[in-house]
Amino acid sequence: MRIDELKAGEEVKYSGELLVMRDAAQKRIKNFIERNKTLPLKLEGKIVFYAGPARSPDGKKCGAIGPTTSARMDEYLEMLYSLGVVATVGKGKRSNWVVDMCRKWKRVYFVTPSGAAAYLSRCVKSIETVAFEDLGPEAIYRIHVKDFPLLVAIDVWGNTVFAG
Repeated sequence: MRIDELKAGEEVKYSGELLVMRDAAQKRIKNFIERNKTLPLKLEGKIVFYAGPARSPDGKKCGAIGPTTSARMDEYLEMLYSLGVVATVGKGKRSNWVVDMCRKWKRVYFVTPSGAAAYLSRCVKSIETVAFEDLGPEAIYRIHVKDFPLLVAIDVWGNTVFAG
């Protein structure tokens, strides 16, 4: 999948790696940067999924995992892009500023179905904590997914599926 070839409104069945993180982990990354501390992971070329997985039930690879509201993450978006993140995944409309950031950095914003966390967990083939384990469900996780449903909500040219 080439990010620069995707168009707003295009559906994608993504197979590969996602980094799962929410605002607490992003706040900690910002703190690391401000204190000139080495980050515990590389973000170059990664896709960040705004979610927090539930505990894995016995016999399951992953508990329910659904997108969280992306607008809560806006204050950290340019930081993620500057660290090499190529796309984010979440739910909900983003601000005009985010549209401008996608255009400026040539990045993509995907949405994935909300209210379908149990279904999405079936797409997860593996999950591991990679940073900030003390944050519990707000830690950073690496998941590998197969046929994970995504919709291009904002493309690299700033085109969007959201009205007005």
